[in-house]
Amino acid sequence: MSRRARWALLTAGFVMVAGASGAVARQAQAGRDQDVLQALLVEVRGLRAAMEPMVSVGPRVQLALGRLQLQEQRVNTLLRRHDEVTQNIDGTQQSLARLRDNLSRVQDALNREVDPAKQDDLQAEVKMLKTTIGQMTDQLQRLQAEEATLAQQIASEQGRWMDINSQLDALERALQK
Repeated sequence: MSRRARWALLTAGFVMVAGASGAVARQAQAGRDQDVLQALLVEVRGLRAAMEPMVSVGPRVQLALGRLQLQEQRVNTLLRRHDEVTQNIDGTQQSLARLRDNLSRVQDALNREVDPAKQDDLQAEVKMLKTTIGQMTDQLQRLQAEEATLAQQIASEQGRWMDINSQLDALERALQK
């Protein structure tokens, strides 16, 4: 074989060996790339699994906060109404006490009065006072019933407020993990 043929054969062999080793290197690199991609895929999945609970907690927190604010408004409205009713009860009781005192004075005056015309006037006043006292007593009973109802509603709404607050506490603990 001539030198040129040997040189060509040697060059061809070298090219083949280089090509084969390049293919082997590419396969090894592809295997390493595949391992890296697999590791990255596992990491992305782990991050997704960690992020999903956090993403769902945000809207739940906002919803619970909105509910808590509405519940606070309900409780405050009921408390204000309860205060108004309590004040009305106090005012009605004071008015009833004055009317009863007035009735007692008029009845005493009626018992001492000898003039028939004045007795008629006093009896009319007694009748009017008794009617007014009856109406105010009915009003007082309605107010007291309303006060009792409001007290029950307040207790119920405060219980709901506490439940929502507990939900927020649970969400807060979930966020801390």
